[in-house]
Amino acid sequence: MAQIGSGLQIVAHGHVTRLKWHRLRRSLADPEFGAAVMAEGFKIGASMELDLQVRGDGGFVVLHDNTLDRETTGTGPVALHSGAQLAALRYRTQDAALILSEDLAGLLTLAHPEALLQFDMKNTAEEVGPKGLAHFASHFADLPAGIILSGGSIPLIRALAERAPHIQRGYDPTDNLLDIWPSLGLSSVERALTEVLRDRVKPDMVYLQWEMILAAADLGLDMIALSHAEGVKVDAWTHKMENATQGFTAAEGQAFARLLALKPDQITTDEPLATEAAWAKWSAQ
Repeated sequence: MAQIGSGLQIVAHGHVTRLKWHRLRRSLADPEFGAAVMAEGFKIGASMELDLQVRGDGGFVVLHDNTLDRETTGTGPVALHSGAQLAALRYRTQDAALILSEDLAGLLTLAHPEALLQFDMKNTAEEVGPKGLAHFASHFADLPAGIILSGGSIPLIRALAERAPHIQRGYDPTDNLLDIWPSLGLSSVERALTEVLRDRVKPDMVYLQWEMILAAADLGLDMIALSHAEGVKVDAWTHKMENATQGFTAAEGQAFARLLALKPDQITTDEPLATEAAWAKWSAQ
């Protein structure tokens, strides 16, 4: 049983919704992609997310941007640097070494059995290429720990899944659904989502913007129920709070309650600890 106050989950309506630590943070006070937070999450069985960018040598590095300038002490495109070059750089927010895919492979062997680490792939299949696919397979295909792949490039997730079939797969069709909604209507959104849920490389989870989930539900389309009917879990991303120290505003509390009533399997948040506390306070009113 998850310890209350650990930022791991919320139980509502008889349903457990995990809280996913966005960019390896328990709160916005934590640095992005902190190795210490990741180690703690592995220890207690957290669901966590990090971003991966392909390197010039086919390996990967934990970064959100495809350039080094904002997040690190380096400059230029990530894809033009080797692992050895990136190992000499530091994250700006925490003065720590960059986390390479080789580091992740070692850390994952020590993870709690309930820990789930989402690799949010920021590249396309073409950008990753044969070298990247081979690197991924050689480092992660045989790991027993919980990994789920995600990203906007469904062809890349398919290609990686084919090389590591036991690793979970997550698709994020949000951008496409939001693009077609205004012109083609909600029925087309439903068809497009169903197509993703029935993809030939079936996803274990879909990642859907939480505001879109609520807007669709208001108009009669329950995206979470549709996904569950196809045997696919739902992550609702990315929930933010106006003031994490004060808890939910009235509007935030009402919206969060509506979201939980739809029974998402997971909610992505930058503030899992504060979100758990805010819900405990709100639901006790």
